[in-house]
Amino acid sequence: MDIVVCIKQVPDTTELKIDPITGTLIRKGVPSIMNYDDKAALEEALKLKDQIGAKVTAISMGPEQAKEVLEEALAMGADDAILISDKVFSGSDTWATSNVLSEAIKKIGFDVIFTGRQAIDGDTAQVGPQIAQKLGIPQVTYVRKLTYKGGKFLIEREMDDYIEIVEAKTPVLFSVVKEANNPRYLDVRRLVDICKRDPIQVWNNNDLKIDESIIGLKGSPTKVKKTFTPVFEKETKIIEGSTDEKVQTLIKELKEKHLI
Repeated sequence: MDIVVCIKQVPDTTELKIDPITGTLIRKGVPSIMNYDDKAALEEALKLKDQIGAKVTAISMGPEQAKEVLEEALAMGADDAILISDKVFSGSDTWATSNVLSEAIKKIGFDVIFTGRQAIDGDTAQVGPQIAQKLGIPQVTYVRKLTYKGGKFLIEREMDDYIEIVEAKTPVLFSVVKEANNPRYLDVRRLVDICKRDPIQVWNNNDLKIDESIIGLKGSPTKVKKTFTPVFEKETKIIEGSTDEKVQTLIKELKEKHLI
């Protein structure tokens, strides 16, 4: 079984700051990490590898520094890693990003694709489903538990107030929630070997040959007008009257603010 896992390098949101003038993320000096949902997706792929001997290829679209999360993926147990990097990919929204990733995945070949549910720097949850759509394969989103037996998958999907259980066969794409598992630690011996060999391939658009009108900023139908940190204001109000009057006043005000 050939498995491709899409991972993304994102800013560590515990230290995320936004420029109040430009409204853009301040990335300088902010540490980068592997997106949490993507790491859970990688762990699910590695569990399959442990079970049936699958080959796992990790891919990431981004600048040269995104090699860091691919090195982490290899140290966790992935067999191959490919960085998809080119200036013409810069500024891609989810639609343009999925155009790039789906072409790369076709070039690699696959039986199963794993993605995270969403990235913490965008929260769109769109790229995984868009990849499946463009490849013409089934997708199962919000995966919280996955088992493989008898040539088919049994999946638990985490919905708002219930769990949905579905079955799937290859080819298929799974988008995984971070609560699905506890990702394994890095293997130090693998990490040392990675540092010695630099085994990560780098593909650009010369390799993928994608029409530039559907990638990058030029090929992105979504434009981000502004990014800002919400301002939370507090107001203290003392309600007078008897206990019954206070209760009725409180209920009325909460309803007016659409809080109940």
